Amino acid sequence: MSGAERTVRHCLTLDLKSDAAAIEAYDRYHGDVWPEVLVHLRDSGIHDMTIWRRGTRLMMLIETAPDFQPDRLVVTADSSPRVKEWEQLMATFQQALADAQGAGLWQPMSEVFNLQTQLGKERAAR
Repeated sequence: MSGAERTVRHCLTLDLKSDAAAIEAYDRYHGDVWPEVLVHLRDSGIHDMTIWRRGTRLMMLIETAPDFQPDRLVVTADSSPRVKEWEQLMATFQQALADAQGAGLWQPMSEVFNLQTQLGKERAAR
C-alpha cells in the first residue's frame, strides 16, 4: 500500500462464551494463526488487523483500502478447507451480542470520536 493511498479502519465486536478454558484456547489459537487464514485475510483486502479482549468482549480493528467490501471475508464453499476449519473452530468459542443485527457474529461498531478529525476542525477554525 503506497503512502498516498488512504487507509480505512473498521471496528467490529463480539463476545466469547463465558468459559475460562475456552477463552484461554481462543487466545492461544490467536497467538499462532494458521498460515492459510493469514493468506485469506490478506487476499480479502485487509492490510492490518488487531483483536483486543477484555473478559469475554472482543474488539477487532481492521485497516483496509477505501474500496474494501466486508463480504470478501465471508467463507464460502470455494474457500480453503483450512480457512473453513478455522472459522468453524472459532465459532465454538464465540457468541452473538445480545443486540446483534444481520448475519455474522462480528458486529460493526460506530465511530464516535476521531482525534485527527477533531484536530482538523480546530485548525480550520483558526
